[in-house]
This record gives sequence, C-alpha cells and structure tokens, in this order.
Amino acid sequence: MSAATPIVIPLLNPNETEARLVSLHVKEGQKIKKGQVLATLETTKSSFEVEAETSGYLLGLAAKQGETVRAGETLAFLAESKDWKPPKAKAKKDHSDGLPEGLRITQPALALAQSNKLDLYALPIGPIITEEQVRKALAHSAHTAAIKIPEEARNPHAIIVYGGGGHGKSVIDLLRAVGVHTVIGLVDDGREPGEQTFGVPVLGGANALAPILEAGCILAVNAVGGIGAMSSRIHVFERLRSAGFDFPTLIHPSAVVEPNAMLEKGVQVFPLAYVGSEAKIGFGCIVNTGAIVSHDCVLEDYVNLAPGSILAGAVHIGEGTLIGMGVTINLNVKIGARARVGNGATVKADVPPGGIVRAGAIWPG
Repeated sequence: MSAATPIVIPLLNPNETEARLVSLHVKEGQKIKKGQVLATLETTKSSFEVEAETSGYLLGLAAKQGETVRAGETLAFLAESKDWKPPKAKAKKDHSDGLPEGLRITQPALALAQSNKLDLYALPIGPIITEEQVRKALAHSAHTAAIKIPEEARNPHAIIVYGGGGHGKSVIDLLRAVGVHTVIGLVDDGREPGEQTFGVPVLGGANALAPILEAGCILAVNAVGGIGAMSSRIHVFERLRSAGFDFPTLIHPSAVVEPNAMLEKGVQVFPLAYVGSEAKIGFGCIVNTGAIVSHDCVLEDYVNLAPGSILAGAVHIGEGTLIGMGVTINLNVKIGARARVGNGATVKADVPPGGIVRAGAIWPG
C-alpha cells in the first residue's frame, strides 16, 4: 500500500489557534510538486502560505475556501498514488458524548479522566489535552478539598472571579471601583490554591465551584477574555451557568451608559467607555477601556471590544466576535459571528461570519 503525507494546519500565532482559509490554490486529485503553494491562511495578525513538503496527489481535502480551520487539523494528504484512499473524515461532534464544546483530548487522556471522574470542564479549551495534563488536573483537584471557603461567601454580594490572568486583574479593579461586591476568591485552572492576585486568593480550579456555591456564593464574573480563542470564554460561561452561578452587569463609574441602552447579564464596561442611545449589548460582552459604542449598535452575546475601538451608529456585531484595539467600524456595517478584526483596522463594509481582518488593514482591501 502506498504512503501518504498529511498536510497539517500550522499554528501561526500562539494566541490564535484558528485561522481562515482565504485561498485554496489546488483541488482534490491534483498532482502536486514539492514546494507548490497549496493554500493561504490568515489570522488577525498574519497571513501564511501552506506549501507542499513533498510531491504527490492531493487527496482527502477536508476544508473549503472561506472556512475556519484549527492548528493541528489535517487539511489533506499528499499520496504517492492517485488510488490511495484517505481515512474517513471524523464527523463533527454534536456534543451528545458529554464533552465540553471545543475540548480537544486524546483517547488515553479521556479514559484516564473518566476513570478518575475528573470534571472535564476543569480542562482548558484550545490545546490538545494529554495524559500528563490530566494527571496534573487530578493532582490540582486534590488540593481543592483542602481549601477553606471564606465565611464572606454567605454575604449576598459575595462574588468570585474566574480567571487570574491579565483580564482578571482588570476585573478585580473594576469590581472594587463599582464598590458593590465582595470578592472572596479567584478560580483558575492553571494556578495553585493559595496564590494571590491583588490580595485575592486562588480557591482552586473548576472543581472548587461546587463547594463555593454550597458555601453561599452565587455570583461570578468571567475574567477569561478569549483573545486567543473565543470558545474558551464561552466555555467558562457555560461551566459557571451549569454550576448555578449568576452574572452581574458591571459598569465602571467613569464609563457613560445612556439610560435607554440595554445591557444583558455578564456585561463588563470598563473605564472611560461609552455606550450610546438605544444600543443593545448582549450577554457576556466586554466593552473595554475607552471603547465607543454609538447609538443603535447591537452587540450579540460574547462580543469582546478591545480598548479604544470605535463603533459608529447602527453597527451590528455577531456573536463571539473579537474587535481589536483601536479599530474603527463605519456606520451601518455588519460583522458576522466569530469574526476577528485585528488591531488598528478600519472596516468600511460588512465582514462575513468567521472572517478575519488583519491588523492595520482597511476592509475591504
């Protein structure tokens, strides 16, 4: 049986596991020469041409032009013979198997996690989870039982912050500026219980959620920004919601939100931001420092507006979209769901779902 070489989607940016297949220069069954350009990929920060590492026939093409692909996935195969049969493509998960959306885990790692009854929601979204990572997660969860939940958890205004990275620091400052809630602790799957950020202790990973809730704390704020993969932010919301937590809307005292604007739960509005007349901000959105959302704009759920982004009137942003720093979006423009607009770009026309506008670009270019 003849051999075949897989063409694997590369990781173009450590903070972005997904890219858009903007151009496909070959077709199924075509004879390819070594070094021939097969496809062009784009992220918010770069573009990349995928070249053939060897000669052969292109078989088993698994994506179409315009689709979003993930690092590590197989785009196609280069086979010695045109008669070579590629393996059957795996069907897309409908998540009826109980796996969290976006979780990538090897079968041995999954078996280890399930045999030890590890909560799969405690595992990070994005990287491929191995047995070693599962063992670390099991050791981490063992520490959770030893953590004492603060008595302040009974306070009706007690709240936890999920995520202790850079955005977590901003969220803690936001909560303190709002002055309503008592932050009793951080939940972070990548840090050890007892560590602190701004005097706030890490209580544990996702396995600490149940005891926190049992102790009386029912409020949470999602401090995972989702810059690299929005699915990670959505994953945290789903985990918190399924555990039974509620999400307050947080507005910094220096921000201006017009009285007839509508903000859903879980929205975070940071210092010096502006939300205009009859704007609608969906569940879990971030309106970061100095961002401007003009009149009649609509932000669907989970949109992240980075600092200094400017939306003119009646802009519509689809679910789970990331708008970078200093972006300007013109009047009446529509940005599709899960799109990404890079820092400093100017958007003058609609962007399709999953579209990528590179940093500094003028769209359409």
